[in-house]
Amino acid sequence: MAEYPRFPMFVDLSAKHVVVVGAGKIAARRVAVLAQFTPRITVIAPKVHADIEALAAEGRVCLVRRAYDMTDISGADIVLAATDDAELNATICDDCRLRNIPVNVSSDRTLCDFYFPGIVREGDLVVGVTAGGEDHTRARHVTGQIRNVLSEDRETV
Repeated sequence: MAEYPRFPMFVDLSAKHVVVVGAGKIAARRVAVLAQFTPRITVIAPKVHADIEALAAEGRVCLVRRAYDMTDISGADIVLAATDDAELNATICDDCRLRNIPVNVSSDRTLCDFYFPGIVREGDLVVGVTAGGEDHTRARHVTGQIRNVLSEDRETV
């Protein structure tokens, strides 16, 4: 366990430009969540998951079908490196750090400036869950429990 855990912070992303490099299964889940919080998402990848294709077709993300180039993060406020290539993810991290852009690296929690939490959203109520990048199964389980509690709460109101 780290000396200090990560501080949970809720950030207004509505006007922030989020760049996601990679468009596989993990990226698709994260982009779907991010699309609830900002209309300014650019996804860069040569191969694209069907869920991201659908978001692009709806105009909810900008899709760039090609390999990453370091100029892709120019103007980004936040970057997610979510490719299936750990070396490329580390390069993206280095590029972000040179530009002081917060970055999340899906393949290596030690390179993350922030963790991508499990999210439960019911209208204006937003709950984020993380296990410090250590126990994704536990975080997923707790997120599911919170989702169930909020569903039950909604049914009794």
